[in-house]
Amino acid sequence: MTLTLTQWSVEDYHAMIAAGILQDRRVELLAGDIVEMTPESPLHYSSAKQGTRHLESLLGDRAEVRFNGPITLANSEPEPDIAIVHPPATRYTSRHPGPADVFWVVEVSQSSRQKDLSLKQQIYAQAGIPEYWLVDLVARQLWVFRDLQNNIYNTTLKLQQGPLSPLAFPDVVVEVERFLVI
Repeated sequence: MTLTLTQWSVEDYHAMIAAGILQDRRVELLAGDIVEMTPESPLHYSSAKQGTRHLESLLGDRAEVRFNGPITLANSEPEPDIAIVHPPATRYTSRHPGPADVFWVVEVSQSSRQKDLSLKQQIYAQAGIPEYWLVDLVARQLWVFRDLQNNIYNTTLKLQQGPLSPLAFPDVVVEVERFLVI
């Protein structure tokens, strides 16, 4: 027996949301599949919120720091824990940020590490997002994926402490420890 799965478009996904089909479901569209989101633990939420506040304090009006909001890509609509996008926030009142709007994204991982290191990394790279950070709460480290070429991040940094400057804002110094809540 052969199973045929349906790949959903972003437009299909938005129609399902508008029709209420996905109401009360924590899902996101990843590479054409509607995927249940992993429930957030208190540690996951605290780390993402603390990271958001830290970035907001550093970036001010230079960027819009979005917390747990969708971004619209070609065949995906993931909801990264943090998305750093072009300001002003009012440009996103009738649409979610797209690839050209995104400086970088941050995912916080406690139980979703495998998905975040494979599928989500691939989705962000294929969308042309220049930088992807993964806060690995289990290993207590921040993975930084950069040097995007041919839809692949060619540089991976693994940091547990110290300063880090995002590619989009080389003059901004982020404290890695601020993302690794104890």
